[in-house]
Amino acid sequence: MTSFEPASPLRALSGLVCFVLVVCGASGLLHEWLGWTPFMGFFRFLAPDGYEIYTYVIMIVLGLAIGTAGDVVTRRRRR
Repeated sequence: MTSFEPASPLRALSGLVCFVLVVCGASGLLHEWLGWTPFMGFFRFLAPDGYEIYTYVIMIVLGLAIGTAGDVVTRRRRR
């Protein structure tokens, strides 16, 4: 049997930030490439004119990096 361990606040926060950045970045890319309605359109104000695609790719990469970093930090603390 395995024991239940509650998730740390750091892991929960990094998971939330990771999710929001990846979804917003992917939604922005779909909007730019295919003309879809943006899911979280308020993030378009972070993208400078002419650099929207670069900004959305950076959001995705940054979200994945934050999610990975939060996972690594919480795994180190458990050991």
